[in-house]
Amino acid sequence: MTPDWPRFVDLIQSSQRFLLTSHIRPDCDALGSELGMRGVLEALGKEVIIVNGHPTPPNLAFIDPQQHIKELGQDVPIDALLDMDVMMVLDTSAWAQLGPMGDVIRATKAKKIVVDHHVGEDDLGAELFKNTTAEATGRMVVEAAEHLGVTLTPEIAMPIFAAIATDTGWFRFASTTSETYRIIAKVVDAGASPTEIYRALYEQDTAGRVRLRGLILSRIESELNGRLQHTYVTKEDFEQTGALQSDTEDAINLALAISGTEFAIIFVEQEAGGFKISFRSRCAIECNAIAANFHGGGHKAAAGAFLDGALDDVRKQVLDVVRSAMR
Repeated sequence: MTPDWPRFVDLIQSSQRFLLTSHIRPDCDALGSELGMRGVLEALGKEVIIVNGHPTPPNLAFIDPQQHIKELGQDVPIDALLDMDVMMVLDTSAWAQLGPMGDVIRATKAKKIVVDHHVGEDDLGAELFKNTTAEATGRMVVEAAEHLGVTLTPEIAMPIFAAIATDTGWFRFASTTSETYRIIAKVVDAGASPTEIYRALYEQDTAGRVRLRGLILSRIESELNGRLQHTYVTKEDFEQTGALQSDTEDAINLALAISGTEFAIIFVEQEAGGFKISFRSRCAIECNAIAANFHGGGHKAAAGAFLDGALDDVRKQVLDVVRSAMR
């Protein structure tokens, strides 16, 4: 799907007050796209507020040094968000991933826009501007800026670089193309520092995060002659190690890094119960198709879902589906 950029430009130019949001448990593509889009809109003289259903993870706080991103209920009440011209949802088009911000979407009379690169969508009552071949929503923000005639600034470029770099696994995933590097060149020329962003992302580990990674590694189980790897994290693990929920971000890649691995899974117990499940694939098995069995979604190579229940029950449900698909 190619976004209808002329229509997008019309909507932006005819509106003044914008509310930006993204998915719960926000990652760098969610946060970076929001901040980048904020910069683009403010360059046009628009009024912009960013509000998410979950707080920014501490390890990603570097991306928002001015603390523009607010948390619903903590920093701003829902009533303060209903008098907007446009509500823009970035990096998701699924009700389940919006969490408490879904209530804002249902209550607001604002025009609704979705800017996203994921396959599949729910009916949010929004106009869709999607490109499922884009490696990151951050890339789409750069394209939006070009269509709107906005010159990238360092404040726009930094979060956008982080968005694209993380969603491509620092440019090692198959979603990375020559166009990715052309976009990144523009972002670097605008002032993004790859060295500083890499250091902030990957060289600021806490002791708790390192201890948790050790547990995750020690629990990896191998099946199907090493083609399938899976591991898990419980609520108690966070208490014992001093790690945060956000410290599991990208932990699944530890399992995927094992030679011969074609499919990897991590089960992460959530504070309120149930398990967030992340899938990664290096074979013909599509992660989004597996996740769809559990009302989740994502991409062919990476997807996620959520299931209530005890660890053993959740693991059995998911592993039975994956084993069947891989045999």
